[in-house]
Amino acid sequence: MAVVNTPGKIEFQERSITGPSHDQVLIKTKAVSICGSDLHTFKGKHPFAQLPAAPGHELSGEVIEVGDGVGRIKVGDRVALEPVITCGQCAFCEKGTYNLCTNISFHHREGQGAFTPFFVANEKWLHTLPKNISFEEGALLEPLAVAVHAVQKSGVALGETVAIFGVGAIGLMILVLARLSGASDIITVDVQDFRLMTAREMGTSLALNNRGDRTVDEIIRRVGGLGVDVAFEAVGIQTTFVQSLQVLRKGGRAILVGLNPEPEVTLPSNIFVQKEISLSGSQGYCWDFQTALKLVETGSIDLSRFISHRVAFDSLQEGFEILTRPENQAIKVVVVFD
Repeated sequence: MAVVNTPGKIEFQERSITGPSHDQVLIKTKAVSICGSDLHTFKGKHPFAQLPAAPGHELSGEVIEVGDGVGRIKVGDRVALEPVITCGQCAFCEKGTYNLCTNISFHHREGQGAFTPFFVANEKWLHTLPKNISFEEGALLEPLAVAVHAVQKSGVALGETVAIFGVGAIGLMILVLARLSGASDIITVDVQDFRLMTAREMGTSLALNNRGDRTVDEIIRRVGGLGVDVAFEAVGIQTTFVQSLQVLRKGGRAILVGLNPEPEVTLPSNIFVQKEISLSGSQGYCWDFQTALKLVETGSIDLSRFISHRVAFDSLQEGFEILTRPENQAIKVVVVFD
């Protein structure tokens, strides 16, 4: 299993494979995609996963053994993992809003990273892949579910205008979903030209490089001087956090998706009163894998478009290094297993 003991270095740790317990399933890993939070872990900057830590949670694979209490999943099934661990007993779990579980955790935070040939998971958190979804696409269902949750939380409606700050994989998925939701004008912002080019290919109305100091003015001018209805922050830094508020029209909504490695940011507080805007966080997913699966199965979203690089498991170090160098023009790196 891959672990990060020191920033910037992938190491491998041998572990014994144990059979699945009563309600568990043993999976032979087929594909795992590298997430932005994995990259934070690789750099030693993840706010909730202190080193040493085991990265990886966007996993798909084939079921090779099931516990004696497993009924829905069968040996031979192709599955994608929803990598949450919840208590099932708190007030939020009882209401069905398990993403807000008071004791929520994830497999990689509990020491079982997904960059490993075999993975044990509870049957409850496995989703069967339809035949027309590949293992590589299955590994991207987790970030798609994150984007689905954010867009549904935003309430983007027909004809509304949208700004997206940060068009990595999740930002690009938000772009596609916002277009499917009926947004009329979608403006994307990033500092990497290749990402902005990809955003243009995926249907953005306007792609802006955020290196200058005119981004907010350009967005407001684009939408008639009033501002956008909805802004998504998918970077995780103070600059874009503030910009996502500044570009809103009065009564607009900002959705915070990016994970900020810094514990605190400074915001222009009066803007909330003056413009009566709202700011909401978007935590993971909650019954969103099902929607993500249906969107891919029906062809509404082609997840293969988001895969820019593929590496073998024993080249995992290279996979992370690809993401650290902008010149590689990486969107999503998928680790492929034999």
